[in-house]
Amino acid sequence: MSTQNHFIDQDQLVKEIQERRPEALNYLYDNYSSAIYGSILRIVTDEDIAKEVLQDAFMKFWDKIDKYDPSKGRFFTWMINISRNLSIDKLRSKELKKAQKTDDLGDYVNDTKSAGSTHQDIDGIGMKEAMRGLRDEEKFVLEMVYFKGYTQSEIEKEFGIPLGTIKTRLRMALVNMRKILNVE
Repeated sequence: MSTQNHFIDQDQLVKEIQERRPEALNYLYDNYSSAIYGSILRIVTDEDIAKEVLQDAFMKFWDKIDKYDPSKGRFFTWMINISRNLSIDKLRSKELKKAQKTDDLGDYVNDTKSAGSTHQDIDGIGMKEAMRGLRDEEKFVLEMVYFKGYTQSEIEKEFGIPLGTIKTRLRMALVNMRKILNVE
């Protein structure tokens, strides 16, 4: 198979990848990597991390090609779904969260050191006061998600609260905060 100026239809491309033809992977990368990268970059906004996810995605396309079922959708859709899931997994990964939390902390340290800093913490913008109007369970979930960086699944695992309950409390907390802050 020559990949130069040669169009390969989806079914043929899948077949050639299943046959483990390296030129098929090259064709796949040459013709689909920009679109896949664009979808990854919308989720993972850091370009270096997005490139890493792109590489992981192409390895997964190659390794998991036998899992592709044309009756369930187009090949491109299958690739986009894999890329999306890898992107979300990367965002949720502990290594990335730890790096982001450390980076965020550095930003705050620099802000408070600068002369005449206008940095305001949560108390300074009235959030603590506004949160007094929430029920304790709503306040807890809101603080864990928005101020401490927990995912809803992490709260479920760490505190033993059912996921549905967490979602309901968070939704109610946001509805009540909008009322308290007069936000439509």
